[in-house]
Amino acid sequence: MNIHEYQAKELLAKYGIGVPTGYPALTVEEAVEAAKKLPGPLYVVKAQIHAGGRGKGKFAELPADAKGGVRLAKSIEDVQADARDMLGNTLVTVQTGEAGKQVNRLYVTDGVDIAKEYYLSMVVDRASSRIAMIVSTEGGMDIEEVAHSTPEKITTITIDPATGFMPHHGRSVAFALKLSGDLAKAAQKLSKKLYEAFTALDCDMLEINPLVETAGGELLVLDTKMSFDSNALYRHPDVEAMRDETEEDPMEVEASKYDLAYIKLDGDIGCMVNGAGLAMTTMDIIKLNGSFPANFLDVGGGATTEKVTAAFKIILSDPAVKGILVNIFGGIMRCDTIAEGIVIAAKEVELDVPLVVRLEGTNVQQGKDILANSGLSIIPADDLGDAAKKIVAQVKEAA
Repeated sequence: MNIHEYQAKELLAKYGIGVPTGYPALTVEEAVEAAKKLPGPLYVVKAQIHAGGRGKGKFAELPADAKGGVRLAKSIEDVQADARDMLGNTLVTVQTGEAGKQVNRLYVTDGVDIAKEYYLSMVVDRASSRIAMIVSTEGGMDIEEVAHSTPEKITTITIDPATGFMPHHGRSVAFALKLSGDLAKAAQKLSKKLYEAFTALDCDMLEINPLVETAGGELLVLDTKMSFDSNALYRHPDVEAMRDETEEDPMEVEASKYDLAYIKLDGDIGCMVNGAGLAMTTMDIIKLNGSFPANFLDVGGGATTEKVTAAFKIILSDPAVKGILVNIFGGIMRCDTIAEGIVIAAKEVELDVPLVVRLEGTNVQQGKDILANSGLSIIPADDLGDAAKKIVAQVKEAA
């Protein structure tokens, strides 16, 4: 689960991490009131969307030379004008794709006198089963180019969760950032607090870009992104309450209500599979046969008829779907349960696209009998290769 910048800063502040003073705003009037609470004379108005690259982004409804989603304002009037520009308009960045995201929230913060920008992030390194702290002296909007062109300027420090954050990790961060004296000590303290926040909140990712050195010799988090392990949210109701469903795909939101692993893709063949590995294989074999999957959808190993019905409806709610491939291997999952869900959903939504079903495993014959006796035009398949060929052929023929 992702949250907005202002929410992430609220969380970090609870761990004693320095952030500029700022206030969220949903309207132009709230943005103006937020600015009035700040000392000025420099303000920063930031669009709040779940995507990076806001500073270099462009608003679809504004002239091409208009400023992006992060703006410096030198007066309350400038804050008001920037808020009017941003709210309700679509911000297109390198991470949103061409469709962009509508800006529904702003964050108005105090301006900071920046002496130097740095980069610091933390992720779970699944290859080493450790937490990786990634730091660079080259913070700012061009960090992706730094990673591509000069990777030697990026340092990765791994931390074993069995021992936790140790003093030498902090010294390594300060050394990588080329800091000395009081700033080096500040970097050591900051990195320790960030590690504590990362582990305590069950984060997947915590990115600070930029981490800035101010003219007064402080280290402040100027911008940050945080995402969390959704499986651990039950431990953090305060974090879960920060979820902004308007930033998520409506079908993915609906899928989450049924504990379905669903991700929308750009193809035209909907997929319903049990097991992430089998789902990936199913998508690969669809591509091998010349078409593209419309989604990743894993119903899991213990799905009920209700869950399967919901999954089927979610797939069919995507107007891009021209055909559906169901690929189930019934180990824990029973094939007759899958079949019942498919029949119920197909009848409720009045299925009008080709449907190919491959079942194998527990109660497979009962499942096949349910589909055969359903009165629906369901195309059976003997194996995955056969299923992929059939659904691709059906979709191409219908086109």
